[in-house]
Amino acid sequence: MKLYYKPGACSLASHIALHESGRPFDIEAVDTVAGRTEGGADYRAMNPKGYVPALRLEDGSILTEGPAILQYIADRHPEAGLAPVPGTLARTRMQEQLNWIGTELHKAFGPLFREGSTEADKAKARIDVAGKFDLIEAQLEDGRAWLVADQFSVADAYLFVVANWANFTGIDLVGWPRLAAFVDRSAAHPSAQAAMRAEGLIQ
Repeated sequence: MKLYYKPGACSLASHIALHESGRPFDIEAVDTVAGRTEGGADYRAMNPKGYVPALRLEDGSILTEGPAILQYIADRHPEAGLAPVPGTLARTRMQEQLNWIGTELHKAFGPLFREGSTEADKAKARIDVAGKFDLIEAQLEDGRAWLVADQFSVADAYLFVVANWANFTGIDLVGWPRLAAFVDRSAAHPSAQAAMRAEGLIQ
């Protein structure tokens, strides 16, 4: 498999999951503005959506959308324990988390990265993100270490990546101590360390 990624983008979650799987894989960076891969290929020819992540499977087919890729990796490598068993309530809870992170939290960060956003747009986005962080903080009040079944899952990888964007967008996590601890805990995971190092995010 080959993961097409952009350093620090949501594709980092898939990168972390691939390291968690313990199986070999390749990665290739993408310039999403130019629409070219690091190797010079036309990225939009393989993924017309133009954004990351995309995962090239062994048969050459391309899988897109982060939550779908995360669940594919988890199901392909069940021994890694990246997702609860399909058909269980815990699995549905994990999907609930993935959907919310993707459609609400991830989306709320958009104006903070989008070229052309005004300062007013960014200020509103920070308020929107804060509201989402309030919900996560409340979830973590019961002392859980991870989002579902008290085991690191692909939902945790996704939340870590998106919540960590606070550090690059002027949002101080001091107001959400449980979320801040979650981010620190996730960042210390060997798979997160390996993925961030490979993407040049840490030494």
